[in-house]
Amino acid sequence: MVHLTRIYTRGGDKGETSLGSGDRVSKSDARIEAIGEVDEANAVIGWAKQYAPEAIAILLTRIQNDLFDLGADLCTPEEKPDALRMIAAQVAFLETEIDKFNAPLEPLRSFVLPGGSRESAALHVARTVVRRAERALIKLHHTQRLNAEAIKYLNRLSDLLFVLCRHMNDNGKKDVLWVPGKSRGE
Repeated sequence: MVHLTRIYTRGGDKGETSLGSGDRVSKSDARIEAIGEVDEANAVIGWAKQYAPEAIAILLTRIQNDLFDLGADLCTPEEKPDALRMIAAQVAFLETEIDKFNAPLEPLRSFVLPGGSRESAALHVARTVVRRAERALIKLHHTQRLNAEAIKYLNRLSDLLFVLCRHMNDNGKKDVLWVPGKSRGE
């Protein structure tokens, strides 16, 4: 378990940091970049949670915990077998939640513009940050082996956040839909 007595260590003052394996890497390393993107996604979800009703806030707190698991997975290279890893059950949980929240929604006939309500707008910001984190993982995966469940998790999470955006817009009734070419004739 984590036990922090000091917040600063001075260990990163020269632009390096430690992985979970103990190896030192540059703070500009693709793995550290991916970890940072996941951390930012977690923070934005924490912000969006402030606008969510209690049931959604509880769900988002569970997701935040999973994102810490994902960070732990990423900070320990695949060669270390005893590390905390994302598992298929975490991905399956997101799929169950997607299905549950998507069931009452009308099918889309256009893309949804981010917004509609304050709650939905905050979740849209979180969704786009999660997508960026997913891209960072894919980029890292091109050069280093990663746990496939970590990539799947972020892909499903962005889908869940999108469905939650629509849920927060009165089950899609207050979605603002894209009208292709709408401003061309004005």
